[in-house]
Amino acid sequence: MTATQPAQVDVLPLTPLQEGLLFHALYEHEQDAQDVYLVQLVFELDGTVDAARLRAAAQALLDRHPTLRAAFRRRRGGQPVQVVPRRAVLPWTETDLTGPDPDSDSDTGTGTDTGIEAAWARLLDEDRERGFDPATPPLIRCTLARTGQGRHRLLVTHHHILLDGWSVSVLLRELLALYEAGGDPAALPPAPPYRTFLDWLGRRDRTAAETAWREALAAVAEPTRLAPHAPDGRSSGELAQARTELPARTGEALTTLARDLGVTANTLVQTAWAILLSRTTGNDDIVFGATVSGRPAELPGVESMVGLFINTVPTRVRLRPDEPLSGLLRRVQAGYVRLLDHHHLGLADIQRAVGVPELFDTLVVFENYPMDEAATNRGDGLQVVGTGGRDATHYPVTLVALPGPRPRFRLAYRPDLFDADWAHATLDRLVRLLETMAADPELPLGRLGLAARDDEHRDPT
Repeated sequence: MTATQPAQVDVLPLTPLQEGLLFHALYEHEQDAQDVYLVQLVFELDGTVDAARLRAAAQALLDRHPTLRAAFRRRRGGQPVQVVPRRAVLPWTETDLTGPDPDSDSDTGTGTDTGIEAAWARLLDEDRERGFDPATPPLIRCTLARTGQGRHRLLVTHHHILLDGWSVSVLLRELLALYEAGGDPAALPPAPPYRTFLDWLGRRDRTAAETAWREALAAVAEPTRLAPHAPDGRSSGELAQARTELPARTGEALTTLARDLGVTANTLVQTAWAILLSRTTGNDDIVFGATVSGRPAELPGVESMVGLFINTVPTRVRLRPDEPLSGLLRRVQAGYVRLLDHHHLGLADIQRAVGVPELFDTLVVFENYPMDEAATNRGDGLQVVGTGGRDATHYPVTLVALPGPRPRFRLAYRPDLFDADWAHATLDRLVRLLETMAADPELPLGRLGLAARDDEHRDPT
């Protein structure tokens, strides 16, 4: 008797957000346009780098996590699925940016810092232009670039349909552990499978979720839009960025405020954004998008799973001028908790349930990922000393909050719709609002002043 051979591929369903990202990817692929959901992650490495060992460790990640090998296709009936082969080879490129530049007429080549940065910028642009075909795995690749004596940059490019930010932090920790072990998969415990999350998702009560969202968004009269003259909501190119950072004393005061009120730092940011949108649009019934982690606490090992768990859901905030800021903050927190069990429902499904084709054109992202500093400095001559990269969304405006002793904010915006002065003024108002929250949480909303100011918090770049 012949033993049954294991299937060469696994066919799995998509999460709601994956379905949305696939729609955008296929649309842009058909239009021969750049896919805005291509993500470039950059890790600055100091110390001696064994390129072959690092490549083996990166390949071990693909072998360990099936989701990194997934392709995304549609069945004949139109249903989207992810097709996971048993094996995929990680595309890997090595380059030395310190040598002569064949595209330069200068005798100095790329050896100078300026030349190296110019070469690096070209490398990023060319890598981004390559894009990905969603149907051809893997939708991830690596480039290791030497930038100096004992200095390298590892570029990890992937499609957002594979991974969220939390998963990236898991992968970085595992990559360094595997590097230390020479790529030996036995260095790590078995990975909790992503498909258990997909199975969990399939067991959710869809009817209950639709009912909860219909109640939460009842009587929403119109979408909250900062860019009403951009009907397709699509980016015309790379988003512009503005940044700001709060002083440590403000960060400490906000932490104290959140603790005293029993709310999260995310609630402080979302409430501030709702107030800004209200003042900008003139409406007191505000809806914006919020990225939620999507990781169910009851799922064993979920904190170590790799895949796309996040979802984008609407956040509705109704503002009353006589309500103190503290009351508004508690109400926003309560609304979040009330819908927590229904964060799995896709945005398109929510909008269909509510009967509104569009609810918002701005997004708030609160990046609160686990990062083990000891894990990124293994003590074997290789250290991760910096991170960066490029990512984007199709929304005209996205506010990204990064918590910490000095909270940081990044405002990504379409430069064809908004200018740099508007972006900096918006962040200035956000800073002023958070400072006021911390200093006087009992202030009624109607007495809150938000005049923009040009102060020390603005990032001149």
